[in-house]
Amino acid sequence: MNISFEGKVVVVTGAAHGFGRTIAQGFASRGARVHACDVNMAGLEETVKLCGEKTTAHVLDVGNRTDVQALVPTFGEVDILVNNAGGVRGQVGRPIEEISESDWQTIFDVNLSGAFFMAQAVAPAMKNRKAGRIINISSGAGLGISLTGIQAYASAKAGQIGLTRQLAHELGPWGITVNNVAPGFVRSNPTTERQWDAMGEEGQARLLQNIALKRLGLPEDIAAMVMFFASDYAGWISGQVISVDGGK
Repeated sequence: MNISFEGKVVVVTGAAHGFGRTIAQGFASRGARVHACDVNMAGLEETVKLCGEKTTAHVLDVGNRTDVQALVPTFGEVDILVNNAGGVRGQVGRPIEEISESDWQTIFDVNLSGAFFMAQAVAPAMKNRKAGRIINISSGAGLGISLTGIQAYASAKAGQIGLTRQLAHELGPWGITVNNVAPGFVRSNPTTERQWDAMGEEGQARLLQNIALKRLGLPEDIAAMVMFFASDYAGWISGQVISVDGGK
């Protein structure tokens, strides 16, 4: 299966490290013009070095609708949007009574509102062309529970999956597909490294035992599913959530 994105314009959010960086590299290596977005400029600069001259870095907080609406139109006609920005914003699992309004909201801003704002920004041009791909990166936490016990994260990712299905039906008449990749636990960034260490040897062994393939995946495994959803091979697939987690 030879997948090429020559001549395509791709936007990847959360591209400063982890899944986002690997996804950006995957598109760049297949010929796409990539707009890499994140709040972390230093990380974006490293991503651009790895991707090459057809990739451009943009500092963007996807949870800020005004900034999204100002930046995205400067990209021209976007063919593919990957909503990867997310995470737990440095939080750890705590009892429900200890969660403040800002703790709750900041996770929703990046994981759910950001995906909505970005899709909202690219939809008009995609409708005009009657073509487009939107791929959201959720989590196994959105289909089950958060391994770290973070209520807002599990809720926001579940909401993002609902958004995926809703937008698939709304945008489908214009030939736009909207799909979702739900990764399992992958050691892909500083946050997941801290989570892995916090599990200890017993917790790590238990996690691996619950995976059918008995091993952790790689960021490249997630990027491969994104490449498929973005390709012509997935032209009649929309509103779907695919777990890339080694089998549960």
